[in-house]
Amino acid sequence: MSDRVQIVEMGPRDGLQNEKTSVSVEARIAFVEALVAAGLTTCEVGAFVSPKAIPQMVGSDQVLRAVGHLDGEFHVLVPNEKGYEAAIAAGAKVVSVFASASEGFSRANINCSIAESIERFKPVLARAKADGIKVRGYVSCVLGCPFDGEVKPAAVVSVAETLWNLGCYEISLGDTIGVGTPAKARAMLRAVGGDVPVAKLAMHFHDTYGQALANLYAGMEEGVFVIDSAAGGLGGCPYAPGATGNVATEDVVYMLEGMGIATGVDMDKLLAATNQMSGLLGHPPVSRVASALNAKRNTAAKA
Repeated sequence: MSDRVQIVEMGPRDGLQNEKTSVSVEARIAFVEALVAAGLTTCEVGAFVSPKAIPQMVGSDQVLRAVGHLDGEFHVLVPNEKGYEAAIAAGAKVVSVFASASEGFSRANINCSIAESIERFKPVLARAKADGIKVRGYVSCVLGCPFDGEVKPAAVVSVAETLWNLGCYEISLGDTIGVGTPAKARAMLRAVGGDVPVAKLAMHFHDTYGQALANLYAGMEEGVFVIDSAAGGLGGCPYAPGATGNVATEDVVYMLEGMGIATGVDMDKLLAATNQMSGLLGHPPVSRVASALNAKRNTAAKA
């Protein structure tokens, strides 16, 4: 295995977009600042999407502008040319586009087929190439779909290869509903790795059934060393019934550091950022590590 893994922090976008409590622009800026200070310098900070569809992401332009001076790489999600134009106007240097490996999820999420979704962002990739903007590609439902059930690896390969050939610099493979197990994750990654360089793949695993860390480990054994995670285990998907949050950044960091793999993340600062956001949202972090560390500190404080 590699002695270093890159973590892409999802909390400020994929984490907050499914929370019932909307978080102010100011609090989201402070969240990003705290995450960067903790060492999470690659961070997805917003989405340029319809405010009616995802009201939690209103003000993403303000967030992006406010964090632009920080030493980090900040990603924003764009669904189409309109979103791309707004992102560029706000100073975006990295944008993300998304497609599903499942027809059912594609129609529920963005009301079009997989092929139609790809046609929507082809102009985005063309313009980004001309503008010198990096584009990251997401593939959702790579290990299962809430509408179609099992998703075959061949379907994932098809979409991932298309995104790669269109010019995405990295393909993030998302177990959107968190149903994968290590053997299935390994088989899927091997299949995609046959058409897209393994070094250009990322794992975006949700933890609905408690399998995310095991699936990540299996992926690392296959040579994938980019991991998407969210502080506190924030997240879920508005269009994926029953799905819980992303694998928690604290849990990922604890596992990796325990394996002797450097993350560059300061756990104390990360926990402080998570606790601050959890307080605003009104519920404790889902992260097992955050819960354990908070309990330990509370016990020590009472002693």
